[in-house]
Amino acid sequence: MLYRFKSKAGADVIMMADAADPVFRLMGRDPAPQGIFEAAALPGYIQQLEAGVAADETQFQRAVDEAKAAGQPAPRRQGVSLRQRAWPLRELMQRSAKEGADVVWGV
Repeated sequence: MLYRFKSKAGADVIMMADAADPVFRLMGRDPAPQGIFEAAALPGYIQQLEAGVAADETQFQRAVDEAKAAGQPAPRRQGVSLRQRAWPLRELMQRSAKEGADVVWGV
């Protein structure tokens, strides 16, 4: 499935479901083919998203530190990080929050 997030505040953000579904869950939302992030709720969603990304990075750094302490090679991220996947949507959400615009998808 392909998500196209739209807002009057910026360019569309397109994400595949395998990238978008975890982002939805970080924000406390169930993935759905259609939906809306209302402008008034955007700051809360942005905060949840940033906290989830920070937790992911902390967990990875912990794994790197543990491997180094054990004398093993540091693990490498496979593919694109959560931060890289989530940040275009985060940027759109921030612009939308500043302009009081909703972010919609599937419409």
